Amino acid sequence: MVATKSKHSPVGLDVAGLQLGDNTKVHWNLTPPELYEFAIKRGEAVLTAQGALRVLTGQYTGRSPKDKFIVEEETSRNQIWWGDINQPISEEAFERLHRKVVEHLQQRDELFVLDAFAGADPRYHLPVRVVSEASYHALFAWNMFVRATPEELAEHRPEFTVLAAPTLQADPEKDGTRTGTFILVNMKKRIILIGGTLYSGEVKKGIFSVMNYLLPQKGIMPMHCSANIGQNGDTAIFFGLSGTGKTTLSADASRTLIGDDEHGWSDDGVFNFEGGCYAKTINLNPETEPEIYATTQRFGTILENVVLDDFRNPDFDDARYTQNTRASYPLFYIPNASDTGTGGHPQNIVFLTADAFGVLPPISLLSPEQAMYHFISGYTAKVAGTERGVTEPQATFSACFGAPFMPLHPTVYAKLLAEKIKRHNVKVWLVNTGWTGGPYGVGERMKLKYTRRMVNAALNGELDGVEFVEEPFFGLMIPTTVPDVPDELLNPRNTWADPEAYDAKACELAEMFRKNFENFVDQADPEILSGGPKA
Repeated sequence: MVATKSKHSPVGLDVAGLQLGDNTKVHWNLTPPELYEFAIKRGEAVLTAQGALRVLTGQYTGRSPKDKFIVEEETSRNQIWWGDINQPISEEAFERLHRKVVEHLQQRDELFVLDAFAGADPRYHLPVRVVSEASYHALFAWNMFVRATPEELAEHRPEFTVLAAPTLQADPEKDGTRTGTFILVNMKKRIILIGGTLYSGEVKKGIFSVMNYLLPQKGIMPMHCSANIGQNGDTAIFFGLSGTGKTTLSADASRTLIGDDEHGWSDDGVFNFEGGCYAKTINLNPETEPEIYATTQRFGTILENVVLDDFRNPDFDDARYTQNTRASYPLFYIPNASDTGTGGHPQNIVFLTADAFGVLPPISLLSPEQAMYHFISGYTAKVAGTERGVTEPQATFSACFGAPFMPLHPTVYAKLLAEKIKRHNVKVWLVNTGWTGGPYGVGERMKLKYTRRMVNAALNGELDGVEFVEEPFFGLMIPTTVPDVPDELLNPRNTWADPEAYDAKACELAEMFRKNFENFVDQADPEILSGGPKA
C-alpha cells in the first residue's frame, strides 16, 4: 500500500477489513484542489464556468431507501423499529457483502480516504471515515462533515467507517438484497457498506442515521431540522418535509444559520451534525435565494446532476437528469452561517406543513402533548402534478419529519423531545405554509410575506400577550391577531366561502391523522394520544 499523504490517523484501513497490496495508492485527506484534480483527471467530473465541480451520478440521482438495510444482531435487535423503512438483514448476508466490498476495493488502483466528524460539538461528535473508489466522494465528505484540524487528524480514530464501492453490484439471489444496489448499516461492527450507486447522499444520510441511533442513548435528541439564532441569542428550530419551506424560512438574513438539515439537542443546547449544506437547486434563482445561488458560483462546490450549457454555465431550470439536482458546499460559504455550528436551548420550535386541504391554521400554538402527536405524525400534503398519478391533494406522513433516517421507534424521539420542551419551557408552533380559503384548486396558497411575518412574530415574542382561541377539530390554539397580517386569515374556517364544507374537510383530515397514528398506538402512551384530533 502506498500512502500519498502523511496527514492520516494512526488507525489504518485494516480496522474496516481492508488489507491492501503494495500497488494500491491510498490518498489520505486530500485538500479540495487536489480532489478537484483527481475528479477531473479520472473523468468523474467537469469544471463549470464559475469554478464549481459538476458530477453526473448516473442511474441513481437520489437515495435508494428500499435498498437500505440494518444488520439484525444482538445489540440492535431490540432497539430498531423494524419495518418497511428499517429493513433487517442477517449478519451472514452482511459478512458476504463485506467480503465482496473489501475484495473489490483491494483491486482498485486508487482509493480515497477522508477522516472527519459528525457533530459540531466536540463533546458529542462521532469520528467518521469515508473510504471510496471515487475521489468525488472524498470531496463531498470534506464539504458535508465537520472538518478535522491537522492536530485532530494526527489522533483521529474512526468510530464509524463508510466503505463505498459504487461500481460493485450485489447478486440479490446470493446476497439477500433487493437489487444490485445496497446500503448496509452494521451498528455492532460500526461499518456502512454502499454499493451499486454513486449518489453521495447515501454517504451523508448513512452516517446521520447512525447518529440518530446512538445519540438518544446519551439523552441527546437528534433532529431532522434546520436551526438559526436571533440577534438576541435566541435559538429556533424548524421541522418540515420537502416543500414546506424549511430552508426558505430558516434562511433569514436577520438571523444566524446554525445548519439546514441535521442537529442534536443536548443538555448544553443545539449543535449541527454537519459542516456543510446539500441544497436542492432545481429552479434556483439569484433573486429569491441569493445566498444559495452564490455558492454555486464558487470553487469547492459540487453540483450534482445539474445541466450545463455549451459554455459550462449551470442551467438550474433544466431537469433532464432529475428534479433532485443538488449543490454540496461548506457551511461557511453562507454569509450569515455560525462559526461554531452551535446554539443555546431553543426558545421556539416550528413545525412546518403545507396543508393542501386548506384546513390547518396558518399559525397555531401546540401543547406538549400536541407537539408529541404532530411530531410523530410529520404531516404535509402533496398536490396535483407533483407526482405521476396525483390528481388531487394527498396526505403525506413521515414520522419525526424524517422517517427514513430514524432507526428507533418514533415515540422514543417524541418523548425525548417533549421532555426537553417541558424542561426548557419551549413554545411549539404549527405553521401551515399551504392553502387557505379552500383546498388546492379552490383556495390559494398562503402568501410567503404573511408566513414570514407570522413566524417572525412568534420568534420575536410579539404573540406573548395576544389572545388565543381553540379551534374545534384539532384543538389547536389560534392567535386572534398577528401584526401586519389580516385577522380574517388566522382562522381558516373564516376564509372558506362555505363553512360547512370546511367542517367536512376538517373531519376528513382528522380521520387521516387518526388512521396514520394506528401505526404507533401500540407504543404511544395516553399523554401522546391526548394530543390528537378532537373531532
